[in-house]
Amino acid sequence: MQSHTYSAPASYVSSPSGDPYKYQVGFGNRFASEAIPGTLPQGQNHPQKNKYGLYMEGMTGSPFIAPRHQNLHAFMYRIRPSLDHKKFVRLPDNPDMESNFLPINPKVRISPTQLNWAPPVLPSSSDEVDFIAGLKTIGGNGEPTSREGLALHFYSANADMKNKAFCNSDGDMLVVPQQGRLDVQTEFGRMMVRPGELMVIQKGMKFKVSLPDGPSRGYVQEIFGSHFELPDLGPIGGHGMANPRDFEVPLASFEVDETSWEIVYKIGGQLFSAAQDHTPFDVVAWQGNYVPYKYPLEKFIFVGSLFKDHMDPSVFTVLTSKSKAAGIPLVEVLVVSERWDVATDSFRPPYYHRNNATEILAPVFGKPGDRFVPGGITLQTVFCPHGPPPDVHKAASIAELKPERISKDRMAIAFETPMVLSMTDYAMNRAGTVTESEPLSFPPDFIAHLDEINADLKAAGYDELKKKSG
Repeated sequence: MQSHTYSAPASYVSSPSGDPYKYQVGFGNRFASEAIPGTLPQGQNHPQKNKYGLYMEGMTGSPFIAPRHQNLHAFMYRIRPSLDHKKFVRLPDNPDMESNFLPINPKVRISPTQLNWAPPVLPSSSDEVDFIAGLKTIGGNGEPTSREGLALHFYSANADMKNKAFCNSDGDMLVVPQQGRLDVQTEFGRMMVRPGELMVIQKGMKFKVSLPDGPSRGYVQEIFGSHFELPDLGPIGGHGMANPRDFEVPLASFEVDETSWEIVYKIGGQLFSAAQDHTPFDVVAWQGNYVPYKYPLEKFIFVGSLFKDHMDPSVFTVLTSKSKAAGIPLVEVLVVSERWDVATDSFRPPYYHRNNATEILAPVFGKPGDRFVPGGITLQTVFCPHGPPPDVHKAASIAELKPERISKDRMAIAFETPMVLSMTDYAMNRAGTVTESEPLSFPPDFIAHLDEINADLKAAGYDELKKKSG
C-alpha cells in the first residue's frame, strides 16, 4: 500500500529557515498532540473503545512508583500496537560500536593522557551507510544492563534509513550534527535537526534518520542510567542558561503505510531485528511528558564574571543527568560559543587545571587554523593536567584587558563526566587519526627572579633559596 503522511495542524512555534516542521515548546511539560482532531481521549487515558479503532499503547521512562516530579510516561493512540511484529533475530555485532566499558572487557583500555581525534571520514559513495550502521564508539563507562554508565560515539552516514527504524532500549541518545541536517521521524512526530542544534531521543523510542543534505556526521552522547534534565540555577535565579521555553517537541504525525519494515533494537549492547508489515510511525495522537525533543544551542544564555576571575564551567551547562551517587552527575552537556569576556586583572584563557572530570570537547563550527577541528574530538581523562600552551600563556599574561567578543563564528559542544572512560579498539586503532598531545615544556620564570626573591627573603629575615641543577 502506498504511504501517506498526516500531521497535526501547524498551530505552534514556527521553525527557522530550512526546517519545514512546527513544534510545541517547553522542557518537562505534559504535552498533547493529535493529527486528527478528536482522536485524543479526554478525561481518561484508556477508554473501552478509541475513536476510529485506534489502539492505546503506554510507554514509561521511569519506575511506576517514582515521585510525581520524576515520573515519565506517554500514552499513544496508534493504528497498530508495537506488539504486531515478527520474531526477533540476532544481528551481527557492529565492530566499531561498543557498550561494555568494564576493565574486564579486553576490547577497551584506559589512557591517562590527552587524546585528539580528527573528524571521521565520510563513507565512500560506493557504500550505503545509514545513521545506525555509521555509529562508531570512542569510549565510555559502565555497561547498560546495570543501568549505570555512558558511551560517546561519532556517527558518519551517507544513506537514509528508508524502511528501517531504530529503538535503543539501553539509554537516551543526545545527537549533535556537525555536518548536514538530520530529518528525524519519531513515533511522536518529525524534527529537522541542523548543526548548531542538539536532539534527544529517549530510551525505548523508535526513530528513523534521513539525510536531506547528503552525507552527515556528528556526535552522540548515550547515557544508560538516567535521563537528561535541566540543571538547577541556584543564585542565578528563575531564568538563564538553557530556558525551558526554547526546547522544541514534535507534533503528532503518522503514516498509513502497510509495506515491509525492519525495526532494529539495541538491548544490552546487542543488536536485534524484528520485521513487520506496517510502519512503526502510525501514532495518530499522543499525550505525556516522555517525549523526544531538540534545542537550538544559539539560544543559550551565557553567565560569566563581570569583574574578575573565572566562573566554573558548570555555568555553560545545557543539560545534566544524575548518577546513582547523590549530588554527582553522570554527565553534563555544555556549549561553548560566541560571548563577551570583560574580566579585569584576570588571566582570561582556561587556567591550568586538573579536574575531577573527564572533559570532552567536540567542535561544531570553527575557522581555518583552529587548534580544535570541527568534527573531531579532544579528550582529557580524570585529573589529566591541561591548559594553554606556553605561547598562549605568555600572550595572555601581557595582553591589554578590554571587553572582547570571543569564540566568534565558533561553537563546540562539551561533555564532562566524573567517570573514567575506557577507550575502544576503534578509537585507539581503527580510527587511524588518534594522536596523543605532545609533551610541553614551560620556562621557569620564577627562577629568573631569584636575585630579587633572595633580596626580599633576606629583608624579611629568611634564608636565601639555593638553586639545584644536574
